[in-house]
Amino acid sequence: MKLTQMILFFGIVFVVYGIINYYIIKRLLSIIPDQYKGIALTISLFVVLSYLAGRVLENFWISYLSDFLVWVGSFWIAIMFYSFLAIMLVDFVRLINWAIPFLPEALFKNPLKTRQFIAMIVSVFVIIMVGGGHITTRMIQIKKYAISINKKAGSLKSLKIVMASDLHLGTINGSKFAYKIVDRINKLNPDIILFAGDIIDEDIKPVLRDNVGNALLKLRAKYGVYGITGNHEYIGGVNKAVEYLNNHNIKMIRDSYVLIDNSFYVVGRDDRASNRFSDYHRKTLEEIMSGVNKELPVIMMDHQPFNLEEAQKNGIDLQLSGHTHNGQLWPLNYILKKIYELPWGYKIKGNTHYYVSCGVGGWGPPVRSGSAPEIVQIELNFKGK
Repeated sequence: MKLTQMILFFGIVFVVYGIINYYIIKRLLSIIPDQYKGIALTISLFVVLSYLAGRVLENFWISYLSDFLVWVGSFWIAIMFYSFLAIMLVDFVRLINWAIPFLPEALFKNPLKTRQFIAMIVSVFVIIMVGGGHITTRMIQIKKYAISINKKAGSLKSLKIVMASDLHLGTINGSKFAYKIVDRINKLNPDIILFAGDIIDEDIKPVLRDNVGNALLKLRAKYGVYGITGNHEYIGGVNKAVEYLNNHNIKMIRDSYVLIDNSFYVVGRDDRASNRFSDYHRKTLEEIMSGVNKELPVIMMDHQPFNLEEAQKNGIDLQLSGHTHNGQLWPLNYILKKIYELPWGYKIKGNTHYYVSCGVGGWGPPVRSGSAPEIVQIELNFKGK
């Protein structure tokens, strides 16, 4: 990772994180009796700093302690998010009432009790959202699509693709999670398995410790298992991640293509974050496609679903992406609709089909309130004459 880019990226993250937590803790302390404020502040600072402390500790000593800190900090990110939204809403109502009084006078006779009552309502909301979202992470959906392409693929009449993105294998999504995903994929009896980036969640050390790759070795498909890099492979160190995955049954395609059974192509683009976090500049799609016979079906994986028109202009028949998590935490999914042409789901433009997965794992908190995790099965039918 480039040092300047790393400082800028994490600097912005830490500043925003610090401001939000200051805002929440300040509101929290306003409802705590004076004799307990010190204890409340100590506990608050512990949970606020636990994720960062756990991630740093993983680099020197992976242990139950580092796992505990990462888990606590991960849940806190979700708690923080929903607490922030709720408190912002409360303060917005207070602002309106200041300008145009409409709340009952009785609410202001005992300010402390009123604040404590509001805090109880906020706490119930946060518990429902975080608890329900955690349960949702275990409810893996199998999405099935049938897509027809007007091309011949040798003697093949159809191809069963099983695709997953954003596994984020690491401390949170460890060996048990990996075996579960592998089992669900193998039961679909795929012809080919495609992983559309963010297979590993930043630091590879927890993956090495838990031998997560042993689960990946059990993946079975007629034409093999292929993957691409995502932004998290680059954040954590792309070369080590790619080497590990290549050694554990996943053939990584980096700004290149593979001709399979002389029948169809799989194109893999390196993640667009490569320039930000390394000295590598990914190739243009035109450069990658220069040696591809476009009379055959072409499937492309590109982790981040930006500039969908590129695939259409370059004769891609099916693009598979991930990255968005469909926001992961509601209501971020509504914001993503303003950022991405296709933040989640299926779309067709001209002769090009697109599927953007919300992912089967997740970054940070083991909470999904925007959408359920998914594995995607695509029956690709070749209708060319």
